[in-house]
Amino acid sequence: MNAAWPATVCVPEHDPARHGGRRALGFLADLSQALAVSLDLRTTLEPALARILDFMQAEAASLFLLDEATNLLECRVCVGPVDIVGLKVAAGQGVVGRAVAQNAPQRIDDARNDARVNTRVDAETGFVTRAILCVPLATAQGPLGAIEIINRRDGGAFDEDAAEILRLIAAPMALAINNARLAAKLAEQQRIRREMALARSIQKSLLPRRRRGRFPLIGVNLPAHEISGDFYDYFELPDQRIAFFIGDISGKGLDAAFLMVRVVSLLRFSGKDASTPAAWLSEVNRELCNTLQHGRFVCAVVGIYDRGTRCATLASAGFPPALRDDGIRFEELPADGPPLGILAEAEYGERQVDLADAALYLFSDGATDVREGARDRLGSDGLRGLIRRHAALAPEPRLRALIGELKRRKLVDDTTLLLLQEPRGSQVRELLALRFPAAPIRMRAVRAALRTALDAEDVAPELRDRLVLAVDEACTNIIRHAYHHQLGEDTCDETDSIALRVTRERDRLGFELRDEAPCVDAARIKPRDPSECRIGGLGLAFIDATMDAWYIEGLPGGCGNRLIMHKQLKAKTESDE
Repeated sequence: MNAAWPATVCVPEHDPARHGGRRALGFLADLSQALAVSLDLRTTLEPALARILDFMQAEAASLFLLDEATNLLECRVCVGPVDIVGLKVAAGQGVVGRAVAQNAPQRIDDARNDARVNTRVDAETGFVTRAILCVPLATAQGPLGAIEIINRRDGGAFDEDAAEILRLIAAPMALAINNARLAAKLAEQQRIRREMALARSIQKSLLPRRRRGRFPLIGVNLPAHEISGDFYDYFELPDQRIAFFIGDISGKGLDAAFLMVRVVSLLRFSGKDASTPAAWLSEVNRELCNTLQHGRFVCAVVGIYDRGTRCATLASAGFPPALRDDGIRFEELPADGPPLGILAEAEYGERQVDLADAALYLFSDGATDVREGARDRLGSDGLRGLIRRHAALAPEPRLRALIGELKRRKLVDDTTLLLLQEPRGSQVRELLALRFPAAPIRMRAVRAALRTALDAEDVAPELRDRLVLAVDEACTNIIRHAYHHQLGEDTCDETDSIALRVTRERDRLGFELRDEAPCVDAARIKPRDPSECRIGGLGLAFIDATMDAWYIEGLPGGCGNRLIMHKQLKAKTESDE
């Protein structure tokens, strides 16, 4: 016989060890299957614990789960003569607490003379605890709790084999509990997502519809996350008056979102009958002081604009200062009183604002909190610079340009802007309108047409050439990065096209490029520092240096982009003539 092979050992069929092992394996298989039937712990744990009690031939059994927030172990299920459901012990205390704290089985052979045993339950119930076996519900992330069995039915103590069997039984129990908790978390996340979507839908329904034509008020709301705590609204009153408000709810999340719905409804209801903006704020403030809880408050501005006199009356409750811009200087209009919901007896002042030839900007603090770099805030001065850069545009394209500028930076808070200005008479002239295939070979004709259009406007040759080159760079970027065509190829899909429109309003040139490619992430399109030693990628830097302002935005529907560029021409003097 080969010495490398061990001699065969015959084990009788009636061997107790083999029989006990088979019985334990069969029980584990049945238990695992029973636990897998449902993720509802209330319907699976108690029957499972009863089966464990019978299998281990014990008098009582209990299952404790750990609350990580409080570090307390609570009995969730028990079977036996005494009901201890709800009993709590600290991790590290008592037999159960030690099993979890040490992540190791605990065996007590003589419970009546062991200092580790808490005898309070026995004293209160009359139950006599003789022997205890407790094992942790172990996972890779640490114990979830523990299973404890008490008193063998034959009166003896639990041995090492019993401890090992109970440890094996605890494994599928821990797995089932962990899976149920993960499923509950997933269900909770899905519930929160549904509530977020519902809250956002409700918020959108409360925002006013954009008025077309010559309506003087336009606004926009940009949530930093799924839902916003900012709001605005406007509605018409008798005698050519328009009531409007803008605000910001303290806090974040669903609570703030649902409070916003309530505040908007209250402001709209109170504003229709208010005699003055100050009285309007006072009424809303008293109501909120009676109902707001947990330190909540609301910052807001309300106003009434008279289209006949072109004068607005404002009252502000802790909101960032409004800006009046007449094209020459900014006038700051600070708050007249504290936020709503803090002091029931608060009084609010009013400001009269003449808007005959001026614009009024109302904005939440998210507009000035946007980040230009890792830490740099745009700030009030930065926002004024953006307003001044686009001041020559009509109100609606100006607001779109401002939003485009903010989106290119990093939003850290909800951002809402409201612009009040009577629309001016249109003085926009179209200089050029082209649609051409997105192929490099077409650019020569485009450059020639653009050069001719600018010459007709008497644009200085040096500036003309820079403008032509800037438009050419923009078209090249669209061909290469939006449509993903190679610049050396002269063929393209007939559906891949670019539309160019050039306009002039007074001494301001406008360039608009549209494509039909998938929408780009406007926040990632930024000019590169020209000092970087890399080939290519300087087109945006050249556009940024040539144009006074530019922004890009995706078109509705997820397909198509629009690039807007502006250049202010210098007015000619007599010496120029």
